[in-house]
Amino acid sequence: MNTFVALDVGGTSMKGGLVAADGALVAAEARPTGRERGPDAVVGEILAFAEHLAAASPGGPPAAAGIAVPGIVDEAAGTAVYAANLGWRDVPLRDLLAARLGMPVGVGHDVRTGGLGEAAYGAGRGRGDFLFVPLGTGIAAAVVIGDSPYPGTTGAGGEIGHMVVRPGGEPCPCGQRGCLEVYASAAALPRRYGDTALGAEDVLARAEAGDRKAQRVWDEALDALADALTAATMLLDPAVVVLGGGLAESGDRLLVPLTARLADRFTFRAPPPLARAALGHRAGMFGASILAERAWQSSRAPV
Repeated sequence: MNTFVALDVGGTSMKGGLVAADGALVAAEARPTGRERGPDAVVGEILAFAEHLAAASPGGPPAAAGIAVPGIVDEAAGTAVYAANLGWRDVPLRDLLAARLGMPVGVGHDVRTGGLGEAAYGAGRGRGDFLFVPLGTGIAAAVVIGDSPYPGTTGAGGEIGHMVVRPGGEPCPCGQRGCLEVYASAAALPRRYGDTALGAEDVLARAEAGDRKAQRVWDEALDALADALTAATMLLDPAVVVLGGGLAESGDRLLVPLTARLADRFTFRAPPPLARAALGHRAGMFGASILAERAWQSSRAPV
């Protein structure tokens, strides 16, 4: 059975593995991204990590490789167009990896690739059309239609974190005011609480312990998220909303109050059910293995 090299590159760490064609995880590792050493060094780390994984494949070389990266991605060209947190502009990742590994390579956007993983092996399996929303340091979404993430005309589809939910509200680094990400991301909670030395989990724990300021911050995050998901549902009518990222690890502490808020906002129809991402931090890696398999299949297709 074929194996595929799968890489999910984040701002601070890279998750990599070998995944079999049936979705079985053969091996998994993590390494620092090393962005403090500059954009070229990050590319070097990726190439070395991919080569290491390929060499570790049991039963012969992998058939192909797939990689998920943040920022703006031209998936057809295999290029990382822009990634602010990695300092990248127009990095030809597919060509670089293909030359290093000697195999076909697929390249995808990190959140859309995570949605692809959840569609094939996770909470979106069998759903067809759903919304995958990782709630991490920032917030983005993958609009999955017919089990495939929709990239949009320019490859920037799914930027739900920059949906304005509080017009004229707090400034966002993107230049707008009142974005969802400013209120409901994992980074927003400690910032709005007034202590960035804390984590989002710390703020939630204080809210549960009766800290009124923490309760207000958490309530406002839930309200903002409910407003954004209501708007997205009215437009897209997803079968389910799959929530991932660090905040989703809080489980029912997020899902129960958010479900109640959604129920309050819908009048003529039922809200979509909410589900936690089943693959957790490995969603992007499993999605990258699917990109790899597609690249391999394309390489075998008659010209």
